[in-house]
Amino acid sequence: MVPQRLEKLRGLMAQRGIDAYIIPTSDFHESEYVGDYFKARKYMSGFTGSAGTMVVTAKEACLWTDGRYFIQAANQLKGTTIILMKMGEEGTPAIEDYLYDVIPSGGKLGFDGRVITAAMGHALAKRLADKKVALSTSEDLVGMIWEDRPSLSAQPAFLLDEKYAGKSSSQKLAELREKMKDNGCTIHVITTLDDIAWLFNIRGNDVEYNPVVLSYAVIGMEQAHLFANPVCLNDEIREKLSADGVKIHDYDEMISFVKGLSADEAVLLDPQKVNYAIDSSIQGKKVEKANPTQLAKAIKNPVELENIRNAHIKDGVAFTKFMYWLKTNVGKIPMTEISAADYLLACRAEQEGFIEPSFDTISAYKANAAMMHYSATKESDAVLQAEGMLLVDSGGQYYEGTTDITRTVVLGPITDEQKLHFTTVLRSNLNLANARFLHGCVGMNLDILARGPIWDLGLDYKCGTGHGIGYLLNVHEAPNGFRWKIVAERRDSAILEEGMVTTDEPGIYIEGSHGIRIENELICRKGVKNSDGQFMYFEPVTYAPIDLDGVDPQYMTEKERQALNDYHAMVYGKLFPYLTDGEREWLKEYTRAI
Repeated sequence: MVPQRLEKLRGLMAQRGIDAYIIPTSDFHESEYVGDYFKARKYMSGFTGSAGTMVVTAKEACLWTDGRYFIQAANQLKGTTIILMKMGEEGTPAIEDYLYDVIPSGGKLGFDGRVITAAMGHALAKRLADKKVALSTSEDLVGMIWEDRPSLSAQPAFLLDEKYAGKSSSQKLAELREKMKDNGCTIHVITTLDDIAWLFNIRGNDVEYNPVVLSYAVIGMEQAHLFANPVCLNDEIREKLSADGVKIHDYDEMISFVKGLSADEAVLLDPQKVNYAIDSSIQGKKVEKANPTQLAKAIKNPVELENIRNAHIKDGVAFTKFMYWLKTNVGKIPMTEISAADYLLACRAEQEGFIEPSFDTISAYKANAAMMHYSATKESDAVLQAEGMLLVDSGGQYYEGTTDITRTVVLGPITDEQKLHFTTVLRSNLNLANARFLHGCVGMNLDILARGPIWDLGLDYKCGTGHGIGYLLNVHEAPNGFRWKIVAERRDSAILEEGMVTTDEPGIYIEGSHGIRIENELICRKGVKNSDGQFMYFEPVTYAPIDLDGVDPQYMTEKERQALNDYHAMVYGKLFPYLTDGEREWLKEYTRAI
């Protein structure tokens, strides 16, 4: 099927004189996860991972993806004729360098300008300028061959009450306009769905797992404009937006609206988020900076933080009930990766305020867990037995916040090496969680605390150590994160501020054998302030036991053992009132001091 689709695409390219065509993993808003309508790269390649960029020429097709997906992509691209390009690996060219080599002088590069960022579009034009390569950006060629393409989502939106949001939309708009003034701007164009949802205190269901509404926003100093499908907005939303000075437009009117902006306007926009088509339509002066809403929404307010703690109690209860069921029933009743994930979802669904999962659950048994973003299918669905380990990475969307937790559960006998690896990952997690650091540090300053014990074994994990988390929004949220080097496109190297929530998720992945990850969320807090400056610390906010069956205390220092005991004492104290007698006794055993 994929080769036939490539052939059709090449036919359209030949008709237009296009030498190379780019198909990214993107929607019109540069979202990390996209709705079915936008899954053009998946349609053209068969690769289902959440990150990847495809380039098609007359002679070959290549797909770039990162280390999370090397194993998965290699398997899914078999038989497609598509070449896997392992990003960050020695010998793998950057996309722009590859294009420079394959497009002839005077040639043409094509892409849909709505799904490529302004920054990428301009960078490509600059890189190819000396070869006088023209850009063709007005057509969606994949859409022309995509039979039975899903429709654009148009799910109902809802208002998020201030008892959850902690701040009114009118207050957020006022604060944003102050930031616009600071930047000398009269207009601000926002295309990122989570920023728009946060700003207007609305949520929706247009992207699976991310409660956002397909929309654009243009903020003026007096009036704001929201572009969305009218059927998504009920009377309550319309009345609230109108009261806040927000005018509603149809979703597809955005480009014509920005084309009509006066050339005298100073327009604030983020070229790494605004798409090339919109950017090319703006006539006024452009001030290119990250959206001020990005930092504002990352620093959770006191109401949000208290709600987040409550959400994690509910989530911890759900996960603990699941873990109790899993460990007491494995080998006794039939269960598989998928049925285990279904049981966990049922446990979450029992919690008041639960809306949906925050991402597609990773339930990975034995060697499947070596694939960081493995997704069980009917074909791969492994039967769980009373041996080895099951890695479960999951989360929930609650009115009180967004959760993301990983636990690796020991189902039976494991090897000495696996126990060493499990204990090392645990030490890495605890070391970062218990950091004390000066304000001004970024995640890169602290990443070694988590990665160090794993590096000591001569091992590494090909991803960051942690990411920011939204509030009833995207499970991956910039600008905070932990990683050992700057990855420019991630934009997660901001100073760690009080109120930011970041995951702590080191891991070890041994292809063909096992994968181990332990993940908690951390709230950044202010500690003591003295002549040396403002010290900061983390408050762990994920409440669930770490499987002591995988822990070998001989590999841990006294300080590390005490840190685990303190964490487990907190977990027991938070959760025991909500459990049955049997679950409570089990939890007491699995949070015992070691």
